[in-house]
Amino acid sequence: MLALTENVTEIVKKLADEVPGISALRIATEADGQSMSVSPADRAEADDVVLEQDGATVYVDGQASELLADKILDGGVDEEGNIQFALGQQA
Repeated sequence: MLALTENVTEIVKKLADEVPGISALRIATEADGQSMSVSPADRAEADDVVLEQDGATVYVDGQASELLADKILDGGVDEEGNIQFALGQQA
C-alpha cells in the first residue's frame, strides 16, 4: 500500500484545515493509463482506496492504488507556496 511521509501528511492536514470543502488529496490515473494527477478532494470516489495516516487522508483510485502499492509519497512546499510531490520506492 502507498505510504506517506510526514511532509505529505502535514501538507494534507494544512490544506484540509485552511481550504473550505477540502478534506483530503486524491490521486487518480489519467485517461492514458500512464500518468497520474494529484488534486484536493472533498470525498472519495466509488473505487477509491482511502489512506489515513497521522490525521491526513488521501484517496487513491483503484488503478493508481495498484501502481503505487510499493511506493512512498513525499512532498514539499517551495518559497512561492507551490506544492510539489515525488514518489520513491519503499524500503
